[in-house]
Amino acid sequence: MNPSAARVSRDSSSVCVCLFHSNSRPSSFLGINNNTVSFNTTNTNTLLLNTATNPRTINRTRVYRKNSTGVEACLSPAKSLRQILELPGVHQGPACFDALSAKLVEKSGFSFCFTSGFSISAARLALPDTGFISYAEMVDQGQLITQAVSIPVIGDGDNGYGNAMNVKRTVKGYIKAGFAGIILEDQVSPKACGHTRGRKVVSREEAVMRIKAAVDARKESGSDIVIVARTDSRQALSLEESLRRSRAFADAGADVLFIDALASKEEMKAFCEISPLVPKMANMLEGGGKTPILNPLELEELGFKLVAYPLSLIGVSIRAMQDALTAIKGGRIPSPGSMPSFEEIKETLGFNTYYEEEKRYATSMRRLSSENVTSNSYVTQPMAQDDTAQRGQSSQDPIVEVITPEVYTNSGAGGSRDAFSGIWSRTLRVKITGRDGFEKLDVRIPAGFLDGITNVVPALGGVNLKELLNDAAEEVGGKLLLDFNDTVGDRIQVFLE
Repeated sequence: MNPSAARVSRDSSSVCVCLFHSNSRPSSFLGINNNTVSFNTTNTNTLLLNTATNPRTINRTRVYRKNSTGVEACLSPAKSLRQILELPGVHQGPACFDALSAKLVEKSGFSFCFTSGFSISAARLALPDTGFISYAEMVDQGQLITQAVSIPVIGDGDNGYGNAMNVKRTVKGYIKAGFAGIILEDQVSPKACGHTRGRKVVSREEAVMRIKAAVDARKESGSDIVIVARTDSRQALSLEESLRRSRAFADAGADVLFIDALASKEEMKAFCEISPLVPKMANMLEGGGKTPILNPLELEELGFKLVAYPLSLIGVSIRAMQDALTAIKGGRIPSPGSMPSFEEIKETLGFNTYYEEEKRYATSMRRLSSENVTSNSYVTQPMAQDDTAQRGQSSQDPIVEVITPEVYTNSGAGGSRDAFSGIWSRTLRVKITGRDGFEKLDVRIPAGFLDGITNVVPALGGVNLKELLNDAAEEVGGKLLLDFNDTVGDRIQVFLE
């Protein structure tokens, strides 16, 4: 594997700081010398370079295409999305609703994602997607999302928030927010969520003018944002009208066509047959929409290029929070299998990366202090017998109290038996079965450490487990000590093993 070199021009707004393969794995970065970036790489057609930029464009990702001589040009998020559209096959894009959900999409290996107006309205306002959320709120949320990830993001632009002039402002705002693409629909105001009742559309002429206005706004901004033209006329009017509008959108300059709420596989096929040179988008509304749910291979066979999954992330988030709150209200905490560990949460949010980067900017005094803390955290120093005066003068020294777990014995405080002998060396098994019959928890805890059991199952806080253990001292393993239902109907069982 021989080092390659790519010459990158350094302008006032962008300086290369690190290099990645297209699959997000870092390549072997060798350094920058005389405006030349040297790196090791193998069989990679596209390279991603994170850039340090001015405050208005911070956290953007620029994409460079590699050829035999190095890097050809810096690509914007929109051009990165256009490269995806040129690739064969169908491309899946889950819909995010905030910076964290977008980051999770990227970490899962997806090459792009959508924003969902439905989900953003739910997460930001706790209101239905019926026109409550505003342009300003969507742009603000979108900027947080695009700054959190390096993959292209297609933004939900609703109906442009007004007439053709409003559409131009919306497109320009989404460009400044860092979106790679924007979805614009032909609904009236206030709009309604797709696949719901009460949808109405503007005239075909006005709908086409919205797309022309979006194209003009793109030209005026010097941008290459991908315009996804959506029509809701399938349910509001007819399939034939939705096909006519889609053709007109393509003629007006739309880059991707999208008919929402197609009702059958045959309708989806008919859609993909019009304007064959313009990519088509499918919407797999999870949980019971009007459009059949097809797998990616089936969608590719029909002729789709992009597929959105609008409700998966917000839907599972709602259910997970409901389950967690039910557990807490019932005196328990969510089961370990239902949530990541604290270390996993910190890794997802970038704590470890932050700590590593922070070291680069540590001052000499702080670095020395950190080293002292690290080396002395778990070391105890013997104290001289005659240091009473010195200790008396150190009133500011911290007081460290060492607490050991309470260990019970059945021989009394003055007994001579070993602390972990007999009943107290046995194991308690705690099992929780939900109302639905599924197992929520099955853990084993040493009987000698009873205080810790209420941290696992708070509902056991009022139970005298010590007395139950003493009564079962002569019992053989497998004895059932407790069996009851908590306030939410979950069955809690405690066994002595």
